[in-house]
Amino acid sequence: MIVLQIQKKLHGPEGEMVLNLDLTIAKNQLVALYGASGAGKTSTLRILAGLMRPDVGKILVNDEVWFDSQEGINLKPQKRKLGFVFQDYALFPHMTVQENLEFAAAKGQLKHVQELLEIMELARLADQRPGSLSGGQQQRVALARALAQRPKVLLLDEPLSALDRKIRLRLQDYLWEVHRKFELTTIIVSHDSHEITKLADAVFVLKNGKLTATGAPVEILSNSSDSTGIVIAIEKAENTATVTLEVEGQILKISLPASRASNLRLGQVLTINLNTPT
Repeated sequence: MIVLQIQKKLHGPEGEMVLNLDLTIAKNQLVALYGASGAGKTSTLRILAGLMRPDVGKILVNDEVWFDSQEGINLKPQKRKLGFVFQDYALFPHMTVQENLEFAAAKGQLKHVQELLEIMELARLADQRPGSLSGGQQQRVALARALAQRPKVLLLDEPLSALDRKIRLRLQDYLWEVHRKFELTTIIVSHDSHEITKLADAVFVLKNGKLTATGAPVEILSNSSDSTGIVIAIEKAENTATVTLEVEGQILKISLPASRASNLRLGQVLTINLNTPT
């Protein structure tokens, strides 16, 4: 079980905000953090991983105190039994696939490494370096490396957002399989309502650093006017940009000020409100 009761001042898209959370995640659950960019989702993962220190609060994981501001407890990241898969994979480019996994694994765990190579269908790529792999293959390596540590908690920060739909759907199956096989407690940040509905037992909705809704994905997301779209084209003019999105199998074009579209990239997943005129 994860108990997260924390406060942390952050700089959000509209200025300073306070990430103020009080949530509990049952052991072996797969839960999703959902909300607009800047809501505090990634910061929540970083706080759990020990990469960001809360201002006040307490973090309890499987009856072990990871952080307690009153008691002065703050476990270092390497002492927290978790795996973290970042958006950019963060693989060691000079190491082979197998060496990346062995580096993360404890001594004497070569059998576990071989098992992961088989489960993630990476055995034939074991001697290759990350630079020669596709995005989907690199993502499988990143996931396998996180699991090589034998974590009890797995944190996933939009791990599939940069991949095309076919590969993303297949990797969702990998995620579910390893979550179940290794009896993990998994937290995934995602903007993809279909992905959340397929994978998650529960969804936590964040808005401006606050928890605004909790429940089963179908229950929560069916009541939301928000949807997600994948950027498939960007046409820039002098002051505006036309962004083409794939939304639930449909094509939607929206017009944005050029300044808002300047940081968009092909393949990016956006949360949009279908009731709001674009």
